[in-house]
Amino acid sequence: MTTDPIADFLTRIRNASSAGLKMVEIPSSNTKRAMTQILFDQGYILNYKFEEDNKQGTIKIALKYNVSTRIPAITKLQRISKPGLRKYTGSEELPRVLNGLGIAMISTSKGVITDKEARKLNVGGEVLCYVY
Repeated sequence: MTTDPIADFLTRIRNASSAGLKMVEIPSSNTKRAMTQILFDQGYILNYKFEEDNKQGTIKIALKYNVSTRIPAITKLQRISKPGLRKYTGSEELPRVLNGLGIAMISTSKGVITDKEARKLNVGGEVLCYVY
């Protein structure tokens, strides 16, 4: 068991993309599924697949790279709210990542959403991570 499963999720993706791997396999949870869906919707990953087994299941993620230069689509994954120090923000102080070029994933009462969606819905929550 890991102390911080979200940090483990981000680290596995970060390590796989820096190693140039096409696929990465991650233990599944509802939060990780929502985060994977956001990464796909925002165009940071190529594809994903949720596989169920008798335990918790796995998430298989196909990483995205620039075709000519082989540079990963995700240049930085940064964990913000940690188990030892949670970071919460209101709807009016939501962070902007790289002046709107990146995304911040926020865990709200409406589920895990991006900072842009949280502004539209006028909700705040726990800032999980920055992606750019």
